Amino acid sequence: MLLEILTPEKKLYSGEVYGVQLPGVDGKFEVLDKHAPLVSALSKGNLKVLNDKNTNTNYTIQSGFVEVLNNKATVLVEGAVEL
Repeated sequence: MLLEILTPEKKLYSGEVYGVQLPGVDGKFEVLDKHAPLVSALSKGNLKVLNDKNTNTNYTIQSGFVEVLNNKATVLVEGAVEL
């Protein structure tokens, strides 16, 4: 699955991943390869990029949105910092 994490200032991440864990407004959820189409609001919290089954990268994000379509997840956030 292709993942892009974008802020108003720059592209923070772009690449193929196993999945991503996101802080939804109603709780955490996970998007994996070949997920059904989805649009969701995100709250402030931890976003975990699952690079593969054994490694991950973490970001602290501000509020935003995620769109999943055609095996691509696009995360649009107000701000993010890699941990």
